[in-house]
Amino acid sequence: MKLTKAERHQVKLRIGLSGPSGFGKTYSALLLAYGITNDWNKIALIDTENKSASLYSHLGDFNVLSLEEPFAPERYLKAIKLCEDADIELIIIDSISHEWQGKGGCLEAHEQLGGRFQDWAKITPRHNSFIDAIIQSKCHVISTTRSKVDYSLDKDSNGKTKVMKLGTKSITREGFEYELTVNFEFLNDKHLVSASKDRTELFSNKPEFIINSSTGKKLIEWCNQGVSIDRIKEEINSCVTSEGLKLIYAKYPNLSTELYPVVMARKETLDNVSAQVIYEEEIINNLNPQNNEFSIK
Repeated sequence: MKLTKAERHQVKLRIGLSGPSGFGKTYSALLLAYGITNDWNKIALIDTENKSASLYSHLGDFNVLSLEEPFAPERYLKAIKLCEDADIELIIIDSISHEWQGKGGCLEAHEQLGGRFQDWAKITPRHNSFIDAIIQSKCHVISTTRSKVDYSLDKDSNGKTKVMKLGTKSITREGFEYELTVNFEFLNDKHLVSASKDRTELFSNKPEFIINSSTGKKLIEWCNQGVSIDRIKEEINSCVTSEGLKLIYAKYPNLSTELYPVVMARKETLDNVSAQVIYEEEIINNLNPQNNEFSIK
């Protein structure tokens, strides 16, 4: 346990776009992605929406991975890993709602187990692994979420039951929005959005607007302020002692998940170098004429 100064680091963006079908989530996600990367080739779109990404191929040469049913969490994990291995800079997941409510998704898997409360013990870890893959990805991630109108049954002053409209609700497990850097909620089919969650404070308490590439540029400029993770990784890779690695790792507790594999890889390199030096010293000692069997005593 260690007390450290508050400091913002350069982290990867986690952006959400939520709204009903036909409100422009895919198109807006692509414009947002281009503003962040400034290179269509660095963008990959995981398409679960019946290959709707092809409708926007005129925008640029972005990469597409078509994901068809079953929409099990593990298939999303595999798709994300494939994009990461291809050195993609930004992943668009369009949409994550199928992982929850689609064919082969979490709700269907829960029903197949019997639909009992205790059956969530088998489903929740699978869903959490999917969420963790988004949060811990080395890429920027934009996830789109379908939403539906949420209603409640209330009684008025006369005791009559009325259907009350509460607003819209995203089709995914509750709580996902808390994991995001910013979430844009589509207000109508004119593509107007407002920020329902905003850690950047770039869009909070601002009028509704239409997402374009400049929105992405604002976000990446915000993201690039603070301590650079690449600089920290350079510091790790130039470290020459295990003790030094421990000090660097302890200095950035908020980045422990991302830095741990880099630290361990560097430690392994240092251990191998140390073992090689010891081996070479043993060879030199064995070749020393004062220590071999032919030495004149």
